[in-house]
Amino acid sequence: MDNNSAEKVLEVKGLSKQYKKGVYASEKVTFDVNKGEIFALIGPNGAGKTTTIRMISTLLQATEGDAVVAGHSILTEPEKVRKNITYLPDEAGAYKNMTGKAYLKFMAELYADTKAEVDEYVQRGCEICELGERLNDKIATYSRGMQRKLLLARAIMSKPALAILDEPTSGLDIINALEIRRMIKKLASEGMSFLLSSHNMLEIEYVSDRVGIIAKGHLLETGKPSELLEKYGTKNLEEVFERVVTDNEIL
Repeated sequence: MDNNSAEKVLEVKGLSKQYKKGVYASEKVTFDVNKGEIFALIGPNGAGKTTTIRMISTLLQATEGDAVVAGHSILTEPEKVRKNITYLPDEAGAYKNMTGKAYLKFMAELYADTKAEVDEYVQRGCEICELGERLNDKIATYSRGMQRKLLLARAIMSKPALAILDEPTSGLDIINALEIRRMIKKLASEGMSFLLSSHNMLEIEYVSDRVGIIAKGHLLETGKPSELLEKYGTKNLEEVFERVVTDNEIL
């Protein structure tokens, strides 16, 4: 994808969150996400990944800078931003006394404007999660992997311009994590854009088109995984991260 000519779904411009004078959780972060692209912010816990995506999601107010989602500023048009995104936090849960299908319908009714739209969202959600007959069972009987698939389906069944996922496969076993990654890649191939946050750099190396390396609130490097491996002469993104933060004396 040509990043210069591609349609920008997200443009982050010098985004900062200062909690007290001189203490930034995120400082002057700048990057963009193209249509149909999977962009990941990678770094250790406490690096500023979640703070950054919560500002983009309009859940946290930025101290400085701006972000534009599908042409709308998070500062001046937060309601329009929220109509174009979906945000799935790491700690998200579902109503366990509901069946999977009832949960999808309940959530669809919150976002859809018509009954026809509700039906469309539910049908799409059922197809995305691939839980089959288990959708008729209560969520309390689901494994963590099944719950995560249901939550991901809920997050993207409305076909948002940008899906923001915080640690999308956290706590999942290898098989379930692979299935979630394949779902994300398939949806991106159909034109949906993704912003992921993860500390699992090996996973992100597999799923992402481009990555941004963040540490102590600073975005230090961006690029395609293959380009970064070549640039730093390393075998994986963990080693790239080590080189980048060492070179920038962040650790």
